[in-house]
Amino acid sequence: MNTFGKFLLIAGIACASACAEQPQTTKSGLVPADFATEIDGRRTGLYTLTNANGMEVAITDFGGRVVSMMVPDRTGQLRDVVLGFDCIDDYIHVPSDFGASIGRYANRIGQGRFTLDGQEYDLPKNNFGHCLHGGPNGWQYKVYEVVEADDSHLVLAMHSPDGDEGFPGTVDATVTYRLTDDNALIISYEATSDAPTVINLTNHSYFNLSGDPSTSVCGDWLQIEADAFTPVDSTFMTTGEILPVEGTPMDFRTAKRIGTEIDRYDYEQLKNGNGYDHNWVLSTAGDLTRKAAELRNDATGIVLELYTDEPGVQVYTGNFLDGTVTGKRGVVYKQRAAICLETQHYPDSPNKPAWPSVVLRPGETYRSHCIYRFTTTE
Repeated sequence: MNTFGKFLLIAGIACASACAEQPQTTKSGLVPADFATEIDGRRTGLYTLTNANGMEVAITDFGGRVVSMMVPDRTGQLRDVVLGFDCIDDYIHVPSDFGASIGRYANRIGQGRFTLDGQEYDLPKNNFGHCLHGGPNGWQYKVYEVVEADDSHLVLAMHSPDGDEGFPGTVDATVTYRLTDDNALIISYEATSDAPTVINLTNHSYFNLSGDPSTSVCGDWLQIEADAFTPVDSTFMTTGEILPVEGTPMDFRTAKRIGTEIDRYDYEQLKNGNGYDHNWVLSTAGDLTRKAAELRNDATGIVLELYTDEPGVQVYTGNFLDGTVTGKRGVVYKQRAAICLETQHYPDSPNKPAWPSVVLRPGETYRSHCIYRFTTTE
């Protein structure tokens, strides 16, 4: 850990101690002291970003997770638009990907294995026989090092040794969160490796733009700049095909309500995904200035615009939330209480050489960007 990191760690411990004596809360009602603990010998904390419009984003270094995101609605009232927990204990003991920075490989790798430069690598199989989100001990369950922190940005670092969850190469990565005065949360990833490896990083925030996760997102409007998607089999694994969305329930080129066709299980892909849980092939050609997707809630007027330089976005409609998890403010999370927009390379790309490469080699730097920008409608 560098000197600045040590300083922030000491400051975080001091802050946690002060919070224990005089409780403080974020705008979303979180108590920072409830996020102070020690995991594998490393202290954790809660970090808050704010902007000139009163927007607030709270992030914990455990898993690099976005815990809350307070966004102004059309009347100026702040609403928390992401799912999560009130304390670090729940993040530790209740398996979830709420708000997490996923690594080393977001989404699935088929049969938990891939071959790189003639060498086969075996990974943990934690989802229908596949490796999901880097395995059961992926980065979302580890403590990131805080490198920089102030009111507008937070830089977290992850050191992943060779063999971590079976992946080759020692990887050093950073995730930077920056909150701008135009109500955009910019998430930037960088990574290097000392040996050839594969990498695919994303953020796994669960959005509900109503600010009330007891309600479904099926009434929200979704638009995706994509002419095609990657279909999956009954184990949620991509088949290797790229199919057109035209004439199918996967067509969101024009905005439509999420629930319009979500229960059309006569359509095999919705049956296989238990709803929408697919990667869309973006037509934005990696242009970070082109809007890749848009989500809108009529009741609050909140609009989420998504921008990315990634070739795909995984859209997941909370199909497996089943009422067994209780989140912030005691709200029970039921099916389709949220939607995830995970910018990424395509699932199982290490085993599908025709798709955009996820290989990172020594001397190269992996870079990826995701922008969640919020506006309102009348």
